[in-house]
Amino acid sequence: MRIFTRYVLREVTSYALLGGVLFTFVLFMRDLPKILDLLVRDSASFTDALRIFGDMLPNTLTVTIPTAVLAGILLGLSRLAADSEVTAMRACGVGALSFVRIVSILSLTALALGLVNALYFAPHGAADLLKLEEQLKTSQASVAIEPRVFYEDFKDKVLYVQDVRPSANASWRHVFLADLTEQPTNPNITTADQASVSNSNNGDSQSLLMHLVNAGQHHISPTDPNSYDISTDASYDLPLQLESQDDIHISRTSTHVQALSFRELWQRTHTGDANSHDARAARIEFNIRFSYPFACLVLMLIGVPLGLSSKRGGKSTGFVLTLLLVFAYYLLSNIGVAFAKSGKLSPFLGVWGANLIFAAFGSLLLQQLAGGGIILNFFTSVGAALGKKLGAIAPRRIAATFSRFTSPTGDPAADEPPNGSTLHADTHTSYARNPAPTLVQRMRSLFKTSFPLLLDEYVMRAYATNFLLSLGAFALLYVVFTFFELMGDIVRNQTPFIIVGQYLINLVPFIINAVTPLCSLLAVLITFGALNRASELTAMKATGISLYRVVAPILVLAAVLAAALFAFDESYLPDANRRQEQLRAQIKGKPAQTFLLPGRQFISGQTNKAGDPSRIFYYQAFDPDSNVFAYLTVFEFDPQTFALQRRIHADTVRWDPLVSGWVFDNGWQRSFAGDTIIPGSYKTFTVTTFPEILE
Repeated sequence: MRIFTRYVLREVTSYALLGGVLFTFVLFMRDLPKILDLLVRDSASFTDALRIFGDMLPNTLTVTIPTAVLAGILLGLSRLAADSEVTAMRACGVGALSFVRIVSILSLTALALGLVNALYFAPHGAADLLKLEEQLKTSQASVAIEPRVFYEDFKDKVLYVQDVRPSANASWRHVFLADLTEQPTNPNITTADQASVSNSNNGDSQSLLMHLVNAGQHHISPTDPNSYDISTDASYDLPLQLESQDDIHISRTSTHVQALSFRELWQRTHTGDANSHDARAARIEFNIRFSYPFACLVLMLIGVPLGLSSKRGGKSTGFVLTLLLVFAYYLLSNIGVAFAKSGKLSPFLGVWGANLIFAAFGSLLLQQLAGGGIILNFFTSVGAALGKKLGAIAPRRIAATFSRFTSPTGDPAADEPPNGSTLHADTHTSYARNPAPTLVQRMRSLFKTSFPLLLDEYVMRAYATNFLLSLGAFALLYVVFTFFELMGDIVRNQTPFIIVGQYLINLVPFIINAVTPLCSLLAVLITFGALNRASELTAMKATGISLYRVVAPILVLAAVLAAALFAFDESYLPDANRRQEQLRAQIKGKPAQTFLLPGRQFISGQTNKAGDPSRIFYYQAFDPDSNVFAYLTVFEFDPQTFALQRRIHADTVRWDPLVSGWVFDNGWQRSFAGDTIIPGSYKTFTVTTFPEILE
């Protein structure tokens, strides 16, 4: 039994480690751009980036450890069942409970690691991540300002800087700050020739202190545009309040509860009102820290009978069942947690509901393992059917691929032995009848070229199959875990599932764009690894084919893939990204907003020659079909001092092809000279044009 134990344990452990790495990598891919962005912008050092990785890893492992156990059991036992090794073991007296006992060693080890991770490392990582996030918040805001880009992460304010000079404290030149607090249609503005940024003196990590030089503040009455006030200061300090945004934080919204130590969490569950929001959140987090590690045992009960019974589909059956069960488990778990947070279920039942359901289902499958029950046969049949679908698109490893190069006449059909006999397998040659010409053969005859040959077709088919399988696996995992992440918002905001489905569909193009290069690399490694393991590379070299010639078809296919990805990025991806941003905002309960322009409501103008004033355009809405702006304001600045020279406001601005310019309707204009309003410059208009505005 020791030999059996070591053999089975080694098999399931290897697949569990591989699955754990894969699932962890997929989860990290969602937050990797944010971390790299901090590193590239110099708002975080390389040490800080490593610290972020280390702090996020325990929280990720909380989810991926049970998933890895299930993947290891299903894939490992499916492989043993496909090779009839399970049949041989059971013939030697190894029963189903013996497999459970052997696999439980892996599950108990994962349970212990999961408990240590959930009770110690994950809270410490979340707490350290909060500290680091507070430290980086102000530095990120000051460093992230790019020249000629509108920065909207300040509370009710929009910042624009023409020139950014690198220094210890951010140094800016020609600053424009719009305050949208009082009247979004006609904002108050502040301009400055120069500015520097430092941390706030009051110790608030949510605010910055901006020191302005040669500043001017323009205040306009919300009801009377003729009432206008200007104040200037040679030196002026202005605090900026950072606004909390869900999507710019590295950590999750519930990180404050996750950052509590086990003792602090236990105290919070037993203090105050038991029905209060804080106490309920603490009890939910307390149960989550135990439920996910114990899922290793629960998923083992399901993985063992399904893995032992998946002989027909092999590893492909195990792969399909792993994805289905992972989706089902975390779907039930997140739904239960959402109901627990809303008060419809108790924290214990909401968090542990998925474990209880899967434990009962696993016990039923174990009971049916000996007699081959209906439920067990149904799941294995579904897995086998889906596995065959995957295998149907995989290239068949037929040695007839090489018959073109090894046959004396160069024609496999002419050299075919009579009566369908074949040569010995050691010759790496077999003969097959294929009277119907394939598409590749028709292409060769049409273009009178020797490319692609049968060998090229074989290698390209293998590469394409592995690429599509890798792309499908990564995309599916990404979509599944994104769905889990949004489950709380879906339940809280009662978002229709049709909206969620549309969001996930529009998210797929972004996923394809992100993982296609990685899947291409993975497909190359799998393809040539399989060729080398089957000694097919040796057979190719024995027939005089160089490795460069073997790689050529993959290079051609990769070039086609690169061109297709470029066209995909330029044509379809931008619209899909805008659509999925709109749907995500709707799922999270945010107000509707437009994503048609990068600056949203602000656009910087372009000067045609030296001495022309600099312009900034602000508008409330834009109709691209009729080229009409609503509530547009034009700010004109002195190009040397960046002092406001003129301000124009109109209710609507439309493009008139007859005059080849913009027509301003129902508005006013006012001109300035330094810190004073030019007398008589305030003028109203019904319809007018400004030919000097050439944007």
